[in-house]
Amino acid sequence: MTQDELKQAVAEAAVKYILPLLESDTIIGVGTGSTANLFIDELAKHKHDFDGTVASSEASAERLKQHGIPVYDLNSVGNIRVYVDGADESNHHLYLIKGGGAALTREKIVAACSEEFVCIADESKLVDVLGDFPLPIEVIPMARSYVARELVKLGGDPVYREGVVTDNGNCILDVYNMKILDPIKLEAQINSIVGVVTNGLFANRSADVLLLGTQQGVKTLRKA
Repeated sequence: MTQDELKQAVAEAAVKYILPLLESDTIIGVGTGSTANLFIDELAKHKHDFDGTVASSEASAERLKQHGIPVYDLNSVGNIRVYVDGADESNHHLYLIKGGGAALTREKIVAACSEEFVCIADESKLVDVLGDFPLPIEVIPMARSYVARELVKLGGDPVYREGVVTDNGNCILDVYNMKILDPIKLEAQINSIVGVVTNGLFANRSADVLLLGTQQGVKTLRKA
């Protein structure tokens, strides 16, 4: 199977996974990216089985609306039953790196507000040690150079993602050459730097379930 076929398989598996959870008042959190887009397309086939969604980006919100799926402001909903999103990397503890699509802050907010976080990814995203994928950091623009210097002190090689402005009006630094051996500790260290909005480590709030597309079918990995 190609990578696109693996992504399609996990998107379909995610819809199958959440179907038993759906009720008329259910709110679903929806992530951002190529795999999440495929999930949205599959979810549209069941749009009459739940109330609506909360989206982690303007792009996802637009795609959901195009399918006729209601999209609510997070402040107007009481409970998100399940959040479905992709990842740029996952380790076997279901700690993630996310933010390749620059939506990490809203993704992290929706994940924090959700009862269950279901990550969907193809097998190339599963690694033993996080860090081959550069770690995205959302930064207040005026603090970009200061934050970059602080990231160097932590052993990283930050690179400004030119031409990218997040939905929140901020910029992105991608940190290369970091082997992330303690994701929970590093997530807290980076978030404590003044000027950082958040970073792309999803360790404090990791995934609960990883649906992994493999050549042998979709595997279900659960948080230990």
